Amino acid sequence: MGKQNNGWPTREKAFAAFATGPLLDFWQSREEGEFAGVDNVTIRYVRFISPQHDKVILLCPGRIESYVKYPELAYDLFHCGYDVVIIDHRGQGRSGRLLQDSHRGHVEAFDHYVDDLETLYLKEIASRHYRHRYALAHSMGGAIMALMIARQPKAFDAAVLASPMFGIYLPMPQWMANHILDWAEKRPTFRDGYAIGTGKWRPRPFGINQLTHSHERYRRNLRFYADDPGLRVGGPTYHWVREGMLAGQSIISKAKDISTPLLLLQAGSDKVVDNRAQDLFCQAMTAAGQPCEGGKPQVINGARHEILFEKDSMRAEALEAIVAFFARHS
Repeated sequence: MGKQNNGWPTREKAFAAFATGPLLDFWQSREEGEFAGVDNVTIRYVRFISPQHDKVILLCPGRIESYVKYPELAYDLFHCGYDVVIIDHRGQGRSGRLLQDSHRGHVEAFDHYVDDLETLYLKEIASRHYRHRYALAHSMGGAIMALMIARQPKAFDAAVLASPMFGIYLPMPQWMANHILDWAEKRPTFRDGYAIGTGKWRPRPFGINQLTHSHERYRRNLRFYADDPGLRVGGPTYHWVREGMLAGQSIISKAKDISTPLLLLQAGSDKVVDNRAQDLFCQAMTAAGQPCEGGKPQVINGARHEILFEKDSMRAEALEAIVAFFARHS
């Protein structure tokens, strides 16, 4: 699909008409499914499929997100000729929660996310006769996907990680954070409680958001959580932060095991994940003799953390790069 006819660079001009017309029709064509993940937690997912498609993208969202937030991206990829499957990770979205306070972002072991993703892959992708299989992951989803492709190098023809969470942007030095997390880990009330400075979900005004420059997309995404309280997730627990940081370290050490062709999109103005960890990851892949695309992250200049929900110009740049990269690996 060429740059001129996909409408990506100018969509925000008539966003409401698009969202209540073509996008709503597309969303209504979805098929929802579920399976029992690790420890019997219900994992929900959605798929958009067409008998005309012979290639598929497994889409892996970030922390607190749900597939309910992803129709626009699914619409664009579907209209480029891909089936799209999107998971809701354990503890968020429409999947089962792990603690009594459903707002707490929690996981017992980061590998449980990877196990769930692998189960969905086997159920919906490996079992079907696709000629080509791709992965696209955002933020925490990027960390989960990196661990999965280290484990299953032949699962996908190619993978794109957008703002992957290989390191967390911390409000304090690393040694201090480690000290607090180790202390909390030994005290159950703290371990499963909200990490310092976080709490229940609450709407943040657009003016102070660190996620996107797109007013339209930010407002729409906020409305999903406002309209459906069951989707809300607030801050992470101390244990989740510890698991997330350990996962980041594990990913850098496993970069040498990743042979799947990989494009890493980096948000130039990210204040959520640590871009230095993404640079280290690409350096480790290069040192192992299988560099990521271009040998380093492809930077979307000026973009905030949610590249795939950014304003039209930045989002279109990212989407063109993704579709072109997948096309080169078909």
